Amino acid sequence: MNKKKIIVPLIVLLAIAVYFVAFYKNKNLKYIPGNADAVVLIDVKKLTGQYVFNLITHPSHWSGSKAKGKSSGSLKEAGIRIPDFLQIFHLKDTKFSEWYSILELKDSGKFITFLKKQNFVDKGNNRFQKDRFFVVIDGNHCIAGTSDMAFETLQKQLLQTSSNPVLDADQFIHHTAGSLSLISGKKIQNFSIELNDDEIEIKNNSNPKNFNSIASKLQTGKHFLDLELDKENIQNFSRFFSKSIADSSQINYFKVTADLEQVNDTIISYEYDDNFNEVEKKTFQKIIQPNYFIDIKSSDPEKTWAYFQSKKWINNENQFTAIPFQPNQISRNNEGIAIKSTQKSTALLSPQLKENYILIRNNALLYSSLKTLGINEKRIISDIDYVLYGNKSQDYWIKIKAKNGELPLILRW
Repeated sequence: MNKKKIIVPLIVLLAIAVYFVAFYKNKNLKYIPGNADAVVLIDVKKLTGQYVFNLITHPSHWSGSKAKGKSSGSLKEAGIRIPDFLQIFHLKDTKFSEWYSILELKDSGKFITFLKKQNFVDKGNNRFQKDRFFVVIDGNHCIAGTSDMAFETLQKQLLQTSSNPVLDADQFIHHTAGSLSLISGKKIQNFSIELNDDEIEIKNNSNPKNFNSIASKLQTGKHFLDLELDKENIQNFSRFFSKSIADSSQINYFKVTADLEQVNDTIISYEYDDNFNEVEKKTFQKIIQPNYFIDIKSSDPEKTWAYFQSKKWINNENQFTAIPFQPNQISRNNEGIAIKSTQKSTALLSPQLKENYILIRNNALLYSSLKTLGINEKRIISDIDYVLYGNKSQDYWIKIKAKNGELPLILRW
């Protein structure tokens, strides 16, 4: 038999197999409910390809990745049907911290075994929990989330009915590792998510010129937190807390500078001696507290002050009680309101940049005080250099910058 007649069909079949395994993607999105107002899509195949490429080009990580895989268990062996696009969504009128995802299962028994290996606690009725992560198994599906409040609704809405519309991935994502989409009625605003060697970028514009101009102005600062927002940005962020705050308070400019400090906190208690005399006892503990200065500009300072009073955020000592870190002092002037901590706040005064940004720099005091986080979460936070949000006109960016390391971010995290 002619060898060419055998080799050519084999090459064609191999090419077809490679295409379907590595490049073909099922773009049907079946697990996004109609009342979702935000969707995160992860292109699993693109991200896997990026991981494999980085792994091949960094042989020093080969032995470490194998050891990690054996100890933590593999998703491929967890009974999960890996989707081409991982669909994560947020539901309208729920807390900002509540996000959900639905996965198909090949073997629910293997998946339960996997959850137990990951130290999830069996809560009964096919529900499992580990810290702030929740999972419920429903037949050949599982719902995972940072809350379990919407589990029953999602089961009825997506798993027990076929009426939910099937969306197309092209509505949300375009040739990037991931996307964040904000949904308002029929309007969808898409932001690309790109994973680079030492940073994650979320943006709706590929032109970095405006973003770089904001970042360059912030390079000389050293504060833990710097932010400056105009009225439009204040209204956007107020949606996560209270829709009425921005309008009712008349605030049109907001600037905050803050640092972290470790201080000795005095705890006073009382005990009695042998003669039943009350004896004061002092103990000390180290706590982390911020020093901050907040500058608020208002179109009507009197109305802003009255609004804060109506919310009972100002006490008799002129302290702003909506901020849990005390003590502080609140005062008003012709342009607005100033709130400052009573220690070292004068050192926090910084010039107005006339830009919209939020910059959070890493600080060892931050992640050392987050006692509820696990080892892996603390390790990731400690590896972050800064988080920067910027906005100019209709362009928005978020950059999560990691510290320089020998390995790219996808192999570190």
